[in-house]
Amino acid sequence: MGHREDLLEGAKRCLLAKGFVRTTARDIVKESGTNLASIGYHYGSKDALLAQAYVELVEELSVAFDGEVRAAPGSLERFAEVWSNIIATMREPGSLWRLSMEVVSMGDQLPEVRDHLARAQREGARGFVALFTGMPEDEAPDEVVDTLGVFYATLMMGVMAQWTFDPKTAPEAGQLTEGLRRVIEAATRT
Repeated sequence: MGHREDLLEGAKRCLLAKGFVRTTARDIVKESGTNLASIGYHYGSKDALLAQAYVELVEELSVAFDGEVRAAPGSLERFAEVWSNIIATMREPGSLWRLSMEVVSMGDQLPEVRDHLARAQREGARGFVALFTGMPEDEAPDEVVDTLGVFYATLMMGVMAQWTFDPKTAPEAGQLTEGLRRVIEAATRT
């Protein structure tokens, strides 16, 4: 690996150990075995490096969302399976989702980071469309990403907040699925 990759891997480890705010450039350099000048040369700033490291951590974790998904695309059963997989990642000690809440809460303090992550969030919404509907990501129309994808991303933020705030009362996949079933039922009454 070169310095760029070493920095990225070191930044990932720092984020998981210390969080965004408490990670310093020196922490990253120590963890990566590189030097301070490498951060600016390869990423422009410590915050840009940390934002990229965070996005890659989320992408790596999103592979777990696919887990045991066998139900038909778009079905309530698939909805339950996917949310069960997502929620399982929230139970793990040192969950990335706690870090996510830190990043969300400080967004207005770091506009460069917020802008970078906002672009990544759009791609996350596209990934949700593919995951829940079975539609290939590159075939998801913008209109679907901007509605269905945003719906799933918004639901994810709420679930993440609840699991971070109080895991004992946070929703399980079955509760989310039953809630959606009731919404569908109410919306389709004649």
